[in-house]
This record gives sequence, structure tokens and C-alpha cells, in this order.
Amino acid sequence: MIEMELVGVRVEMRTNQPIVLLREVEGAHRLVPIFIGANEATAISLAIEGVEPPRPMTHDLFASTIAAVGASISRLVVTELRDKTFYAELQLSTGADDVTVSARPSDGIALAVRTGTPIFVSEAVIDEAGYADNENVVADQVVEEFREFLDHVSPEDFES
Repeated sequence: MIEMELVGVRVEMRTNQPIVLLREVEGAHRLVPIFIGANEATAISLAIEGVEPPRPMTHDLFASTIAAVGASISRLVVTELRDKTFYAELQLSTGADDVTVSARPSDGIALAVRTGTPIFVSEAVIDEAGYADNENVVADQVVEEFREFLDHVSPEDFES
């Protein structure tokens, strides 16, 4: 497992679909893009910016519930890429036991951002889906696109 950092969320221009971008913390600093849904992109973006919506979003509720029962998320691991779909697991610690729960990577990342949980990706997934970060050119572009996205979103957009 390779530890990753969340670079940000961007919108892929050709398909207009959100992508979360992870980068290796050490080593070659390869990037792994994962296509996600618009709701998850918003949830991740708001958490990155520290925006607290007037009412808890689903990921906030789940993080609070995990803490309320005395557990914590020890890590998120993107475990495999099968048929163009990424799979992940949340590893929970209850003090006495460790529990692994299947998760969509986007939901796991939304929780990881809220809880400060480290994110890992299997070497096989990085080998298959990763690409070299050419001196952070791509990352800088992603950050700029992410800032543009944040300029047009507000917590009121998600009130029910």
C-alpha cells in the first residue's frame, strides 16, 4: 500500500465529470485520477475548504456516528480497479477490534478529509491507473480548477 495525498477535485473537460486526484506522498509522486459523482465532489470540496453546511451532510453524519460509537477510521485503502471501477475499504478501529468495511472511494475520501484519515492505494492500482506528475504541472492546473469550482458553490446549494 502506498500513502497518497488528496490533491483536489476537478472537472474533466471532455465529459464534464468530476475527478478526485490523489498523489503519492513519497517516491515518484504518481497521480491517480478517480471519476466521482457530483454530490461526492461537492462533499469533498466543502470539507477541503472547511465549509460547514447549516445541516450535516451524509458524510458528516457518518463520521459523527462512527465517533459516537467509540470507533475511528484508521485508514482508507483503494484496493483494486476492476472493469473501470475503483474499489475501496475503510479500516475502522474500535479499540478492541479492527473492522474493514467496503466503500466507494469517493465516499471514503469524503470521510477521510473530514476525519484526517490517511489514504492509501494499492501498488497494483497505481501501476494500472496512475501516471507521472510532470513537475506538478497537472497538480497546479487541478488546484486552479478546484478554486474556480469553489468560487461557484455555496452551502445553500445543498440545503434540503
